[in-house]
Amino acid sequence: MTPDTIRTWLTVKQLADRFDTSTSSIWRWVRRDQFPQPVKLSPGCTRWRLSDVKAWEESRGVAAHA
Repeated sequence: MTPDTIRTWLTVKQLADRFDTSTSSIWRWVRRDQFPQPVKLSPGCTRWRLSDVKAWEESRGVAAHA
């Protein structure tokens, strides 16, 4: 992974677009421990590390739509 991948953060909307699903589905996957946990950067600012998402994709053989 490149340093840019490690430092890149994704919003729930970006993830929903990436996987062609709803933001509600992303949160449901998180609650069920079926998706990487987000990081709370500050109050009202929750993001996912792109590196965590890519690792999850690779482990599951998931192809993103983006």
